[in-house]
Amino acid sequence: MKIAAAAYPLDWFDSFDDYQAKLTAWVDDAGDADLLVFPEYGAMELASLGGRAVAGDLEQSLHEVARHMPAAAALHERLARERGCHILAASGPVFQGTRPVNRAVLFGPGGVIGHQDKQIMTRFERESWHVVGAPGLRLFDTDLGRIGVLICYDSEFPLLARALADAGAELLLVPSCTDTVAGFNRVRIGAMARALENQCVVVHSPTVGLCDWSPAVDENRGRAAIYGPPDGLWPETGIVAQGAMDEPGWVFAQVDLARVRQSREGGAVLPFRDWAESDHGKVI
Repeated sequence: MKIAAAAYPLDWFDSFDDYQAKLTAWVDDAGDADLLVFPEYGAMELASLGGRAVAGDLEQSLHEVARHMPAAAALHERLARERGCHILAASGPVFQGTRPVNRAVLFGPGGVIGHQDKQIMTRFERESWHVVGAPGLRLFDTDLGRIGVLICYDSEFPLLARALADAGAELLLVPSCTDTVAGFNRVRIGAMARALENQCVVVHSPTVGLCDWSPAVDENRGRAAIYGPPDGLWPETGIVAQGAMDEPGWVFAQVDLARVRQSREGGAVLPFRDWAESDHGKVI
């Protein structure tokens, strides 16, 4: 399959039509990619539709974006159907009760495949934004392969990825939103480690660039990349493809998930198979 990972800038919109034009152009620019991955909190640009005062207020921006999420979902669903591709939409707030979750939705040519909510909140989400976790990982069995999603901070926790790998995931999608190089590197290192441990493919899609009208996503650092396990069957660096730092655009890679199975059965090392032995590392 051909994978496209977005390094995605956040823009100001005067109308939903402007957002539709941007997203359509991005999907068109991905060409014949089979899977398109957008970043965490990329949907926050929809807060601009409420005007400067709303977009500049942490709480009001959440509600404004959540208000537009159904229309954004319908747009993604149509684009996936018309282009015959799979799209992980940029995540955004969805209210389930008094506080929102951070949700990413996966679309395929046949419609909505499912959604994944972020499991573990960062300090900003917990302490300032009051976004909440929604426990429960989902495995998506698609025409492309078995896919799991770890939203940003979730990728830094090995047992989350391991649960997905044990359930059959061959491909992990990591949408992220980080405002420092250190934050980006935490997610990048986590994503690469998850590819190593589980001998699978990990796709990292970040937000990039300045967004001075939003206190939530005002600065965004990162680069898009696709990683594999450096086990003799993939690039020695583990980097299948990557873009330039903070440069908007798509990063592409051709990936055969049959190679994931080859890695797990015949790699130079077999961490996926040998994971159970890490239980021996208990302090006595």
